Amino acid sequence: MELLEKAKTRVFRFGNKSADGNSKMKNLLGGKGANLAEMSSIGIPVPPGFTITTDVCTEYNLLGQEVAIDNLKLEVEESITNIESLMGARFGDMNNPLLVSVRSGARVSMPGMMDTVLNLGINDEVVVGLAKKTDNEHFAWDSYRRFIQMYGGVVLGMKPESKEHMDPFEEIMDHLKEKRGIRSDTEFSVQDLKDLVYDFKDAVKKQTGHNFPADPWEQLWGAIIAVFNSWNGERAIYYRKMHGYPEDWGTAVNVQAMVYGNMGDNSATGVCFTRDAGTGENAFNGEYLVNAQGEDVVAGIRTPQQITKLGSLRWAELARIDEDVRVKDYPSLEELMPGSYNELVGYQQILEKHYRDMQDMEFTIQDGKLWILQTRNGKRTGAAMVKIVVDLLNEGLISEEEALLRIEPNKLDELLHPIFDPEALKTANIIAQGLPASPGAATGKIVFFADEANKFKNSILVRIETSPEDLEGMNLAKGILTARGGMTSHAAVVARGMGKCCISGAGALKINYKDRTLTVGEHEYHEGDWISLNGSTGNIIEGKVATVEPELTGEFAEIMKLADKYAIMQVRTNADTPNDARIARGFGAQGIGLTRTEHMFFEVDRIKAMREMILADTVKGRKQALNGLLPMQRSDFEGIFEAMEGFPVTIRLLDPPLHEFVPHQLATQKELADEMHISLMAVKNKVAELEEFNPMLGHRGCRLGNTYPEITEMQTRAIIEATLNLKAKGIISKPEIMVPLVGTLKEFEMQEQIIRNTAKTVFEERHDTIDYLVGTMIEIPRAALVADKIAQKADFFSFGTNDLTQMTFGYSRDDAGKFLPIYIEKGILKVDPFEVLDQEGVGELIKMATERGRRVKPNLKVGICGEHGGEPSSIEFCYKTGMNYVSCSPFRVPIARLVSAQAVIKEAR
Repeated sequence: MELLEKAKTRVFRFGNKSADGNSKMKNLLGGKGANLAEMSSIGIPVPPGFTITTDVCTEYNLLGQEVAIDNLKLEVEESITNIESLMGARFGDMNNPLLVSVRSGARVSMPGMMDTVLNLGINDEVVVGLAKKTDNEHFAWDSYRRFIQMYGGVVLGMKPESKEHMDPFEEIMDHLKEKRGIRSDTEFSVQDLKDLVYDFKDAVKKQTGHNFPADPWEQLWGAIIAVFNSWNGERAIYYRKMHGYPEDWGTAVNVQAMVYGNMGDNSATGVCFTRDAGTGENAFNGEYLVNAQGEDVVAGIRTPQQITKLGSLRWAELARIDEDVRVKDYPSLEELMPGSYNELVGYQQILEKHYRDMQDMEFTIQDGKLWILQTRNGKRTGAAMVKIVVDLLNEGLISEEEALLRIEPNKLDELLHPIFDPEALKTANIIAQGLPASPGAATGKIVFFADEANKFKNSILVRIETSPEDLEGMNLAKGILTARGGMTSHAAVVARGMGKCCISGAGALKINYKDRTLTVGEHEYHEGDWISLNGSTGNIIEGKVATVEPELTGEFAEIMKLADKYAIMQVRTNADTPNDARIARGFGAQGIGLTRTEHMFFEVDRIKAMREMILADTVKGRKQALNGLLPMQRSDFEGIFEAMEGFPVTIRLLDPPLHEFVPHQLATQKELADEMHISLMAVKNKVAELEEFNPMLGHRGCRLGNTYPEITEMQTRAIIEATLNLKAKGIISKPEIMVPLVGTLKEFEMQEQIIRNTAKTVFEERHDTIDYLVGTMIEIPRAALVADKIAQKADFFSFGTNDLTQMTFGYSRDDAGKFLPIYIEKGILKVDPFEVLDQEGVGELIKMATERGRRVKPNLKVGICGEHGGEPSSIEFCYKTGMNYVSCSPFRVPIARLVSAQAVIKEAR
């Protein structure tokens, strides 16, 4: 990006039903700023403010703080004056004070990952003026203590002493609550709040060595700088890496006039969704707190109340609260403030129709007046994403193409995870109940700290409430459980975005971080104990619960059907067993692109025959051993062909080096020697003979088939006989025999001759024939270079991008883990080339091989069967290259089907 010119606009204003920007300017204004401008323009009541662009953040990171702030200063000062004019108040004035909020705003939603400061502009003099102006001393001092707490953490870096300790400000408040015998922040007296302000200031001085800043302008610039710095904070960096967002995007800064939800019992704050973010149900829902500010809801410090009466009734049922108590202590906003509720309903309908998508809105009610603070396309689970898209399509709000493009491919993975077995749930021991914040099924061992989430292979992160610092642990854990917070808390929103199972607000839980215990009633659970979370019901279950595989039904099936309508490139699966093939076919696979025959040899009853073949010194001995494997392999192929009836099945001949099949432990070698009635030394000598310095480039693939042609003969016979056996039963099979690791035309020709001669022999024996193809896997760079020669004989090419990536980069997949993370961190590589296809290098070889092969044979069938066949950007590349199909693991088939359709739509646009 070019550096900002001196005269270029760095600040965009909004408010009073007008704005400098709009919703199409998210790259410049960030999502929050663009939507604030848009809402202001269409008449939604938005507190006035201004947005500092994302370009300034980039300028700040390149040129440094002093230059960036100097370039920005005049526009910010003029924009503050504009807010003063619109609000009829003055920033820093003790008689008629204006306070502001300072929030981050990247171009995509990153909930909780960057910093926010509320009530900025207050000090010892302003707090007195604010109390007089509002005739509400409690509100003024409550706002002051909130500001010191937020500013202290965000800008001044106040942190807990250790992970076992609470936020230092929370510890001070808890100590005062205990002393006063109260439970809630709202119960503090005015004097309590004054004491907290001074105690907070003392804590800041002790930990930072400096007095808390009193000058409102110093406060403002400190907060702006903190937001810029938070773009490169640990949690923001981790979140970007997790979602693949570029680091050069930067964040905008939104400065906005404060409106107050903590002015008393006629004020409130909340978060709402135009549809259910967990299930996708078309039902307005959300949470609110009376006499509170927005961070109280999001942080989960207090468990909020439901906005709608229906939501409140459902919540009360889950929490086992009777109706009289609910109405008295937990009324919905609909019941408590019907005027504001009806106004909010109207605005949510306007915004969803305007944006044509489910909206996540933040609002504040100040002394009866409703303000909308933010709207954005809401984070949602995979199931909700699919249902919302289908519903919006059926409602006529979006087109079929838009519907498909709105599905995030990788989020479909959430719908393919195992779910709890309904039969197992009937006898499950439910120990507690919480709010079903993010659907799913999770079983794991309890951990209490986010940085220990990787202590166990499967863990459940159990917290009183989560914070943005817990992001990495939340990502690593199988599920998240919190004692406090609601459906819109940080834990809930982030979990839904990740597709993680989450239960929040489980008030019966007593969590002791110091002792690492979870107490529910009379039962105590410790770190490492197993629990299960049912994110669809909010049930917390003792121990493990059995799971079952999901099915492709309902709206998910509708989206897949729609995807197939637009897709041109087919999707196959990589499957080595009939069960895998059946699963993939259930997910819509249109054939098999890779069956790895070596996987069939490792079973106990087969490895012996394989080892006999390897240890044999003569062709006769090898053939005798292979004859023992033939019926087993034939049976496997029959099962796979039957599962894929009518669809093509590509079978790769034996690929790995023989040393992988022989025993390397002395005890196993002795056992093999005894079974074969040969000496232990003979076994040891054969193992030593087979050992290779670099097996990846050694005696494997077609090299094995050409030196031991009897292996290729046996495998070909098994394939052809299996096909003929099924034909006799009326089952159609379409075998495609693939020769691995070809680097020269002659290598392929020798294997092809063996295959066709063997097939001919079987046809003569059986007095019947079938159609079959013989092709090759392109996984050696030389094969790509001489693809025109190989295509003279091959019926198809299948790109094995795992090995092709290894050989093109010269990276060993087994060893690359030692340096690839460092390469990505230092920017040498943007992504792991074994996960995302390298289009510049490996991709060029693929394009070259495809073009050269089709120059010789225009109807040459071309596909990909490496792990990249299930990765969205790699699938798009395959479509653009003109491939006939991609092949991926069974559970990636729906993702590949979707992306295959999206690629067609994107190209057309």
